[in-house]
Amino acid sequence: MAGTSTRMSAAERRESVVRAAITEFARGGYVGTSTEAIARRVGVSQPYLFRLFPNKQAIFVAAATRCIEETRLAFERAAEGLEPEQVHDALGAEYLRLIDGDRDMLLMQMQIYVAVASAEASGEDGLGVAIRPRWAELWDWVHLRMGADTEQATQFMACGMLINVLVSLGFPVTDRVWAGLVDCTE
Repeated sequence: MAGTSTRMSAAERRESVVRAAITEFARGGYVGTSTEAIARRVGVSQPYLFRLFPNKQAIFVAAATRCIEETRLAFERAAEGLEPEQVHDALGAEYLRLIDGDRDMLLMQMQIYVAVASAEASGEDGLGVAIRPRWAELWDWVHLRMGADTEQATQFMACGMLINVLVSLGFPVTDRVWAGLVDCTE
């Protein structure tokens, strides 16, 4: 209908803020990203942004939580219908597709670790307290779905962290440089 405005609901605006925050934090880090930049990317005022989220930390936690959840959801899709012994390879391949297809997702993951470590080094534990349980849930999901023992699940996640670092440094996902360093296939 002509003249009808398609206004976003608060939930839709919140979602657009989380998406914008992932991009902004991925590129600028927690300290280097202003809430003004996030608001500008979404097309809202800063006061409106603070009606959706109480502060910058809450925005970062929402973006970090989304990043971790999207990794788990990608893993769930990749593992659907597979036997536990097939899951390892499926998750590994899916993870490479995920970080290759969405550089902001990869960089956001790296920024999560930097932000938590930096905040805690300065005596602030709010980010870590909020984010650690999400990461533990991801580890638990991988551990259980792979049917792996603790050592195998830890090895899988450790390889993922190594791949994060190498791809963040500019090694292409297709360049299996990490295979010579750590056997990520077991």
